[in-house]
Amino acid sequence: MTKSKDARVTITLECTACVRRGANQKYPGISRYTTRKNRRNMPTRLELRKYRPCCYEHTIYKELKK
Repeated sequence: MTKSKDARVTITLECTACVRRGANQKYPGISRYTTRKNRRNMPTRLELRKYRPCCYEHTIYKELKK
């Protein structure tokens, strides 16, 4: 059984470009990735450059609040 204070947690990353544009008709939906991070090594919010298939470019993804 896993502990509630486990070091590795599952997080969701959301595209910042989609949020700014408002997810209009040209770029449908909000792009999200899920990943895991170590809470002890990375206590701050995670921010990564990842590929967005709808835009065909790399954009910045930030960790969502829980």
